[in-house]
Amino acid sequence: MQDIISAMLAEDAVAADFAALKVPESYRGAVILKEESEMFEGMATKDKDPQKSLHIREVPTPEPGPGEAVIAVMASAINYNTVWSAIFEPLPTFGFLERYARTDDPGAARHDQPYHVLGSDLAGVVLRTGPGVRHWKPGDRVVAHCLSIELRSPDGHDDSMLDPEQRIWGFETNFGGLAELSLVKANQLMPMPATSPGRRPPPPAWSTPRPTGSSSPATAPG
Repeated sequence: MQDIISAMLAEDAVAADFAALKVPESYRGAVILKEESEMFEGMATKDKDPQKSLHIREVPTPEPGPGEAVIAVMASAINYNTVWSAIFEPLPTFGFLERYARTDDPGAARHDQPYHVLGSDLAGVVLRTGPGVRHWKPGDRVVAHCLSIELRSPDGHDDSMLDPEQRIWGFETNFGGLAELSLVKANQLMPMPATSPGRRPPPPAWSTPRPTGSSSPATAPG
């Protein structure tokens, strides 16, 4: 990981430099464990402590499938769903991973693991892309939003929030952003704004207000 970090911090690193980097076989992430999903059974919500269920573990690096990308994470954020996941409310997220694994989405079975890497926000750098990804390349600095969609149904063509196959990445899928590396769908990615020297990543937790607030007539900028 140190070579990857050095490349991310180098202002003169180019796409070829990132493409030449070796992607590690494993990485560290913040995970919850399936075997502990009943650890808070019978406790009041206020007494459930995420510090007891969250672990930093080494997990295998997934190979990007069609339409996917592996991202080296520069910044992430704790979302509401991160807390829900860590206290196993309203239900353990492993059920989401099992259900996703039963779909016909290529590579979905990889998400059903005895661990769940959490995190639904990130800013970072593309390391590898899977087949069919043409818009992004190694070295691109990106921000990822949380909505994982398939867009195979016309219902989501005008508004991806209406896609019947939408899932929240890092909540209903595995390999989330609270980690050194992350697996995302390429259609989650946006260019990282070129802000200050070194292109420090912006706060990534911006996508939650969109589904929760955009349809309310009382919601206004500021």
